[in-house]
Amino acid sequence: MNDESPRFTVEQVDSVPTPPRARVDQAETPADKLERKKDYLDGFLNQRPVGVAAHEPGGDLYEAVIAALRDIFDPEIPVNIYDLGLIYGVEVTEDGAATIAMTLTTPHCPVAESMPGEVELRIASVPGIRDAEVNLVWDPAWDPAKMSDEARLELGML
Repeated sequence: MNDESPRFTVEQVDSVPTPPRARVDQAETPADKLERKKDYLDGFLNQRPVGVAAHEPGGDLYEAVIAALRDIFDPEIPVNIYDLGLIYGVEVTEDGAATIAMTLTTPHCPVAESMPGEVELRIASVPGIRDAEVNLVWDPAWDPAKMSDEARLELGML
């Protein structure tokens, strides 16, 4: 057993002043509260990610790749392949190599041979991309649940 002195001291008090009570007339008005929320939302929505590299999500190069993917439309469905949910992954390295994991609506899709090549050419044409590779995957299988809300709205599914 160790006979060290206590590390804290105890102070005895006879009374503590009562804190002031909140009063209704001191409450924030709805207009003040709304103004405070607007200020917060404006700052939040206008804020850009800090320290995001160009090749990371939110960076300029990464977003340019996403924009290029949104320019490619499925020939049978009038929706771009990104919002259709055919893109499973986008990776862009620091030195400009892009790798896209994608699928098609069905393995027997008529563009199964040409679509990956078109995606590769479009991504390779993005300024800052030195090399593009497209990996066609079938697992997990595509289903309509992978579509964005914008695609569902376009197809009248909302």
